[in-house]
Amino acid sequence: MSTEADAGDLTVDAQGVLERFEHDVTAVASLEDAEELHAAYLGRKRGAVTALFQALRDLDGDAKRAAGAAANQVRQTITARISDVETGLKDSARRSREAAEAVDPTLPGLPDPLGGLHPITQTLLEIQNVFVSMGYAVVDGPEVETDWYNFGALNFPDDHPARDEQDTMMLAGDLLLRTHTSPVQIRHMEENEPPLAIIVPGRVFRRDTPDATHNPMFVQCEGLVVDTDITMADLKGTLDHFAKALFGPETSTRFRPGYFPFTEPSAEVDATCPACKGSGCRVCKGSGWVELLGCGMVHPALFDNVGWDSTKVQGFAFGMGVDRIAQVRYGLSDIRAYYENDLRFLRQFTT
Repeated sequence: MSTEADAGDLTVDAQGVLERFEHDVTAVASLEDAEELHAAYLGRKRGAVTALFQALRDLDGDAKRAAGAAANQVRQTITARISDVETGLKDSARRSREAAEAVDPTLPGLPDPLGGLHPITQTLLEIQNVFVSMGYAVVDGPEVETDWYNFGALNFPDDHPARDEQDTMMLAGDLLLRTHTSPVQIRHMEENEPPLAIIVPGRVFRRDTPDATHNPMFVQCEGLVVDTDITMADLKGTLDHFAKALFGPETSTRFRPGYFPFTEPSAEVDATCPACKGSGCRVCKGSGWVELLGCGMVHPALFDNVGWDSTKVQGFAFGMGVDRIAQVRYGLSDIRAYYENDLRFLRQFTT
């Protein structure tokens, strides 16, 4: 039979459990610590408070009631204290999270990153600016053309290699993706009367295999001047001025005989290499010159095709690959880098 002394010992044990808890609870710094403390005192298998209630089985009568009241009081106290501690930790975590996520409306906004013009676009705009400053108008036209405007009206013979499907991207019927911007010159002459001076920038398409100097889609800029008494000297002076405006006043030009169906006579134009200034480098392959564009006097057949009297008007035309001009200007060895969309490369050209 249990005695009053047994009940007193259990009451003392309950007080000791409470004192140990008050010591241990001060070390709780996280919800994980609180969970471990709960298990240590209130856990069903190894909790210190649970042990107090298990000891009540050895008591009976008034002793059991007294010891049970003490154990119950300890359990309530510890349960409440752990709940308070957990609530405090949760509130503290919430306040920290809210502080980290808080938005101060008085702070200046974060700037959005700004894009920049593609180097080919930059080059094209500078080319346009040179000719606009000389009084040229900028015109454009469709990228899907007919065989007549792309070839026939430009004096291409029926058996010309450019009309083969291996060179031209053919569509349904006689439609195709234009291989140059020259069709716009024909369209403009059909709708206007001389004198005129225009440039035609735009995308063109050819069945080229991509390599260091070719791409199946690229940008061209062509020019056309028509008036009376236009001579080859006017063409040479115009293009020499263009080269100096684009690459620098020290730039020289040279004209080599060439052939184009829509011009006669025709010429290829070279300019002093902008990378080495003519001394020879990898860009110009040691020659000191880089190929710039093709040009010539407008073939009389083109005037006849648009209903103009070829005995009364003359003109000159020229055309350049803007991608190629940009490649030469920036000393780039592989033109494909312009189309790979590598921001590390493109950011070099942003201003």
